[in-house]
Amino acid sequence: MNTTTAYTSTTTDQTTPQLRRPTEGRMLAGVAAGIARYLDVDVTAVRIILAVLAIVGGAGVPIYLAAWLLIPDEGSGQSIVGGFLQSRSA
Repeated sequence: MNTTTAYTSTTTDQTTPQLRRPTEGRMLAGVAAGIARYLDVDVTAVRIILAVLAIVGGAGVPIYLAAWLLIPDEGSGQSIVGGFLQSRSA
């Protein structure tokens, strides 16, 4: 006897969060706001962590700059570095 089982995929209305720098709620470049939205935490906590890292070991500044270059804007499809690399390869 040949029996088949139908599997249905269930989808939810929840979308997976994407790491983007928002256009609203920014202080500088929107890195902390984007990370906070992605991790679903308060933006103040992310800003405090970055500030402490900048003061204590100096790592906060390069982390922030790298995130600014690598995380795309909310309305953009690619990051600053991605756009630069694409323009250089053309």
